[in-house]
Formats: sequence, C-alpha cells, structure tokens
Amino acid sequence: MHDLQNQFLDDRHSMTVVDADASAAAGPVVSAFDVAVLWLIAAVLVLSLFSLCFILHLCFKSRTSRHLRHFNSLWTVRSLLVLFIALWSLSELLRLPLLRRRLFLHRHHQALLCKLHVALSLGFLEPAFLVTLLFLVDVSVKKDFINGLSSVTASVFSTCSPLLLLQILVLFFSSPRLELLGLPYYFWSASYSVESSGDASTVLCSYPLLSTAVFGSFGVGYSVTFLFSAWRVVSMVINKALRVRIHGLVLTVLVSLPVQVVLLVLSVLWSPGEPAFDGVSLAVFLSKFACAVAGEGILVIKPIADSLIVWRQFCTCPWDPWRRPPAETVALEDGRV
Repeated sequence: MHDLQNQFLDDRHSMTVVDADASAAAGPVVSAFDVAVLWLIAAVLVLSLFSLCFILHLCFKSRTSRHLRHFNSLWTVRSLLVLFIALWSLSELLRLPLLRRRLFLHRHHQALLCKLHVALSLGFLEPAFLVTLLFLVDVSVKKDFINGLSSVTASVFSTCSPLLLLQILVLFFSSPRLELLGLPYYFWSASYSVESSGDASTVLCSYPLLSTAVFGSFGVGYSVTFLFSAWRVVSMVINKALRVRIHGLVLTVLVSLPVQVVLLVLSVLWSPGEPAFDGVSLAVFLSKFACAVAGEGILVIKPIADSLIVWRQFCTCPWDPWRRPPAETVALEDGRV
C-alpha cells in the first residue's frame, strides 16, 4: 500500500512537471495592458462605424431635402477622418504580441511588424487624422468651400509624406550607421526580443527615440497651427454651446499631443515587457484614443445630430415667410462644427 502511494505521488509530480513545461512552451501570459488596448481598439472601431452610419444617413437625407444640402457639404472630409482613425486603430494591432504569437511568426518577421507599426502610426496614420481634424476646424469659419476632398487629400499627403519618409529612413536604413557611431540601441531599435524557445521567440515593440523626435517636431508645428486656427474659430462663434464644444476639442488635442510625445521619450527608460513600460505604452495609446474620440464626437457625430434636429424643426413647424430662424439654426447653418 505504501508503494502504491509513493507511485501515485511520483505520477502526480511528473504530470506537474509536464504541465509546467507545456505552459512555458506555450509562451508568456497575456498582458492585462494588451487586453486593455484590444478593448480600446474595439471601442474606436465601433465609434468609427457609428460615425460612418451617421454620415451615410445624412447623405441619404440630403438627397430628398433641400434644407440638408448645406449641412452635408463636408461629408467626404468627415468620411476621410473616420477612415484614418479606423486605420490607425487597426495599425495598433501590429504592436500587440498577443496577435503576433498566434501567427507563429519568426522573430525577424515580428521585428518587421514592429517597424511597420511605428512607421504607419507615427509617420502617416496619426498625423493624417490630425491634419484632417485641423482641416475640419479651419473650414468651419469659411462660407465658400469647394473641393473638400481634393484639398484635404493634398494637405494630408504634403504633410505626411515627409514624415513617413523620415520614419522609413530611421527604422529601416539608419541602424548600421548609428551602431557605428556608438549610439544606444533605443535610438533606432523598434523591437526587443525577450524570450526564446528553440526557433520560436517573442518580440516586443518599442518606440525608437529618433522616431519620437521626428513625430515630436510634427507635434510642435501642429500644436501651434491648431491653436491659431481654433482661436480664429472661437473669435467668430457666438453660440455658447459651439464655443464649449470647440474649447473641449482644443483642450483635448493640445493636452494629449504633448503628453504623448513626453511619454514616448520616457518609454526609453524601461525595457519592453516591464510593467512600467507597459503602463507608459498604454498611456501613449490613451492619448491617441482621446484625440480620436474627441475628433469623431465633436466634428462628426455632434454636427450631424444637430443638423438632423434643425431639419426636423423645419419639417414639423408650419412655414412662415416672416419667421426668423432660431439662433441655433443660424449658428449651425453649415453643420461643420
């Protein structure tokens, strides 16, 4: 009986060892920060889909209503803003090891995805939706507005193409020269290998300091331009609700963007995989998330909702040629902010 008990204990010990080895081979535990980012990405995509439905609903209504044609003048620019925000949120999936591990990619391919994430996110998609957001704020005080899509497309590509080119040079072509100069790896490296098991390894993404410097230079110029444009809009708006809305947008952008740049610089103090680095990365994403949500909520959803409310007032009230439109109707006559 004693021998059977010892054999049972030995079997349990061997099973525990096998289970531990299998768990180690399966990879590291999923980070709570990665799960939080996944939920936030899903929230951005749902909000973008909701914004697109609003835009399409206004387009269909404007075809049959003369009063809504002026409200719908910027539907292409709003659609472009929603598109850039949705693509930016999808690009954030590239930096999550949770998804890259499920694809069983080699570490070189994972490192390439990390570089693509930095190039697309900091070099094109985030600057693109910020430039589109600035464009919508700037045209809100213009009465005569023509060729919205072509104008904003030219602005986006003229601004973002140099940024994307610089990010590509930093990420893909500068590392050998920077290594010869003796600069630390965090100046140019966008990935960090933290675990190996045979041929498999886990690669975590980071933010190179030079890429942060490129994006930071854009952030400084953008903040000054956005502040000047928003000041012009506020000086011409009389409606208190619109002023509060614009002030909220300005505060969100002018706080989130500098905070994001500062956090990107501070991220080099820790190695990827450390809790402090994960917390900083989550804060960086939250700063981008705040700009995206404020842009879609204030420049897409709210103006369209106000336009539909004004349209219903015109449809339900009896027509009176001597009746003056309410102050909110005058303030929202273009449905842009």
